[in-house]
Amino acid sequence: MRILLGIFALLLSFGCSTQENNVTPPNIIYILADDLGYGDIGLNGQNKIETPNIDQLGREGIQFSQHYSGSAVCAPSRSVFLSGLHSGHTFVRGNHEWGERGEVWNFEKASSDPNLEGQYPMPDSTYTLAQMLREAGYHTGMVGKWGLGGPLSNSIPTKMGFEYFYGYNCQRQAHSYYPTHLWENENRVVLNNRIVAPGTPLDSTADPLNEASYSNYTLTDYAPEMMHQKALDFIDNNKDQPFFLYYASPIPH
Repeated sequence: MRILLGIFALLLSFGCSTQENNVTPPNIIYILADDLGYGDIGLNGQNKIETPNIDQLGREGIQFSQHYSGSAVCAPSRSVFLSGLHSGHTFVRGNHEWGERGEVWNFEKASSDPNLEGQYPMPDSTYTLAQMLREAGYHTGMVGKWGLGGPLSNSIPTKMGFEYFYGYNCQRQAHSYYPTHLWENENRVVLNNRIVAPGTPLDSTADPLNEASYSNYTLTDYAPEMMHQKALDFIDNNKDQPFFLYYASPIPH
């Protein structure tokens, strides 16, 4: 499956300046959207699905028409972006699900055992874009889907240059917009959702045209909305100083 078909970058300046040379560094918000293709937004000619907010960002911001995903699937694309190494050099080269740990695709077990979460980690020695920007005086945050190392590994956002993280550690868990938990920094945040594993079919006797047949899939805490609010909070909390926000949305995947 292709993940990361489209990547959109936006540079914003909020008037931050260094005391030494009065240079105003841009605050950086990097939005990475799963499965969003170049031609899927109105700005690029798509006229069946309305994308007014993305279109406005494109009209008022900077468009990078030669900016491509680093790989055809999820984890290596993220590794390429964060490490700056192409897919022949970056350590993560596929969606390695690290199955030798146990039943990693069992959503019930993975929801209660952090050892079963997450993908194969990047090496401890990996130098990331977030680390580089921190050295340049930026505050760094990530919201969304990580997918580059389980929560018990050293390859998690807060050990790879990000001062703040909120979202999915594991791309398997991100297959649901209503997960049982998310992560805030290194703390597991339990949500008010029960487990409905992706691909769970309707009961064989259910009428697919009856809305009531889908009641078992109606859950409470919608992760994309919760993550979006955390992204806005990070921007508000850091708007008076240089910041880098990596916003890895699971939508529309």
